[in-house]
Amino acid sequence: MSPESPSLSALGAARGARCAGPAGLLLAVALLSAGCANQPPVAPPPPPPVEAPAPTAPPPKEEPDEAPPPMTEAPPKDSGSARASIPRQMLQYADKARSMGTAELAAEITQLSNTQQPSPEKTLQLAIVLMHTRQAPDTARALGLVQRVMADNTAPAPTLHPLARLLEGRLLQQRRLEDQLDRQNQQLRDAQRRIDQLNDRLEAMRAIERSLNARPGGVNDPAKGAQPPPEPQR
Repeated sequence: MSPESPSLSALGAARGARCAGPAGLLLAVALLSAGCANQPPVAPPPPPPVEAPAPTAPPPKEEPDEAPPPMTEAPPKDSGSARASIPRQMLQYADKARSMGTAELAAEITQLSNTQQPSPEKTLQLAIVLMHTRQAPDTARALGLVQRVMADNTAPAPTLHPLARLLEGRLLQQRRLEDQLDRQNQQLRDAQRRIDQLNDRLEAMRAIERSLNARPGGVNDPAKGAQPPPEPQR
């Protein structure tokens, strides 16, 4: 049976009740109420279709800014560079000492000699100054100072060992030359002394000859007069 059949029967009953009077009218109202109660609920209209949102393009991917270059820490100063500069300072000091005069050398020697507990650098500086005086005692002293630095193995003396060996060779050669010069000077003094002795002897012989000629009756006595030379023998 369709859903509309109870309503039609109620309507027909109502029409018949009009003819039957008040009792019939009450019956018709009851039937209408029952018909309305039995009528199924009207289904709500379907909701309008929801439009799917149009797909939106994804926002452009922001490229990250270029990362700054990594900060590289400056390498710590190697103590080797400081050690390497010590021989360079010694060479610069040697060049300075080479241009010093006699008075400046003497003042520098006095100042360095009065240093309490001198470092290897000061010891080598004193040796450099002494070797420029061109005096045999100073050369021997400078050689001893250089050899002292060579025997020292505490820092920073090992960095000065190559320069100390170079100065040692120079001082040994200078000492040999000075010894050779001393021998030559001694030989020259001995020769000059012998020459002076021979001159003294020659002067003594001339004095004797003059004294003999000056006596009466001598060869050159003016009282005898001039004598003819002896005749040659036949």
